[in-house]
Parts: sequence; structure tokens; C-alpha cells
Amino acid sequence: MNTNSGKVTLLSAGPGELDLLTLRAAKALAAADVVLLDDLANPEIVSLAPQARVIRVGKRGGCRSTPQAFIERLMRRYAQKGLDVVRVKGGEALLFGRAGEELASLREAGIPVEIVNGISSGFAAAAGLGISLTHRRHCHGVTFVTAHKEDHGEPDWAALAATRTTLAIYMGMRRIESLAAALLASLPADTPAAVVQWAGSANERRLLTRLDRLAADATDEGFGSPAVILVGDAIGESVEAMWVQDAASHDESARARAA
Repeated sequence: MNTNSGKVTLLSAGPGELDLLTLRAAKALAAADVVLLDDLANPEIVSLAPQARVIRVGKRGGCRSTPQAFIERLMRRYAQKGLDVVRVKGGEALLFGRAGEELASLREAGIPVEIVNGISSGFAAAAGLGISLTHRRHCHGVTFVTAHKEDHGEPDWAALAATRTTLAIYMGMRRIESLAAALLASLPADTPAAVVQWAGSANERRLLTRLDRLAADATDEGFGSPAVILVGDAIGESVEAMWVQDAASHDESARARAA
């Protein structure tokens, strides 16, 4: 290992709002010499790194993106100059954030790496819906899955449906019709489903529906990326609560008008 090198921190920026950052993340940003900023991270996060040079290295599905190999070269280059590099990633760095490639590249170059965990958008989506992803009355676990494999194919939706776990589907909006159709081949039409866009941010939008209406409702309501799709009986806890609240609100309004 090069003892004169700096280090790289893979920092999880969470789903949006800065108050969801950990104290460890804030300390790492304050000490950073260079910040490589992910496109999905809150841009205001740079206010916590006042002395750092900020380089935006956006990566968005379906958009022009900074090549992964170039990002890895930047991390190595600045760290080998003895600088403290913080690679800011939206959500949780270790979940669908290409951390595996970056860790391998840095370790091969003998560069020390620190990982700062954060909140994934899947958890933020569940919090917004007010549900437990692992409600034991409905499932025995949760499966986090991306709708896009490295070869651009799709996961085995039948096998995933057979797990009877809550499915938290990332990067699935461009394939919402095909994935919903594939899941319907194995799951009941009335399986609760939801879409949460910009989970955990001030712009969060939530759609509660059922599997057979998932694609149509999401399209009609104008939902797009970045969003998390949730499918499974545990989602029904939120749907049921919303229906009860809506009914109670309607009854209260009717009584008020009558009075």
C-alpha cells in the first residue's frame, strides 16, 4: 500500500434531505479535499464541505452520464496525490450504487477506503408510506432488486414472486409495464403495490394501488424516475390505513356540512 496516498470515502448521502445524513457523513464532508458528487444526491450537500473542490459526476439511467471508469480514475488520481476524496452517492452507497466496482479499483491501487452507510430510498419509501417492509403478518423478508441487469436483461420475476417477500424494485419505472405483467403471472391481481418518487425528499410523491393497476395508475398520475416500486401484502397496511383515514375524513366533512 502507498503510505503517502490519501484516502477515499464512499459516502451515502441518503434519499434527499440533509437532516437524514449521519453525523459520520457530515464529519467526512467537512474534512474532504475533493468531493465527487452523484447526480441523485441533494446538491446542497456541498455546503457541508466548504474547503473541498466539487466535481459533479452524474449517473442517471436513460441520461447522459459520466463513465464509471472515468469516475474511478478520478478517485485514484486525487487520492494518490495525498488528498481526502469523498465520493458522494445518493441513497445507500452499497445498494445498487456500483460500490463494488469502485472498491475493487481502489483496493487494486492500494488506496485506503472508508464506507459511510446511509438510508436507502427503499427504506425512505416505506417510511413515507408508514409501513414495515417485513411485517411478519404478511411476509418473512424483503428483497431489494434492480429492474436492470448488467446485460440489460430483466430479473427472473417469477422466482422473485415465489419468495413471497416484499419486493423493493429500484430503477424500474422504464419497465413498469413489463415487470408488472411478469409479476401478475405469479401473484394475485389485487396484490398491494406502491410507487414512491423522490422518496425521503421534500418533493416526495406516493401512489398506492394494486398490481393489476400499477402500470396504468403510475402512468396516469405522471410518476417517473427516480422512484421505488414496492409490491407485496405488507404494502396493504398502508393502503388500508389510507382508505380508513379517507373514509373518516369524508364522514367528518359530511357531519360538518350537515351541522
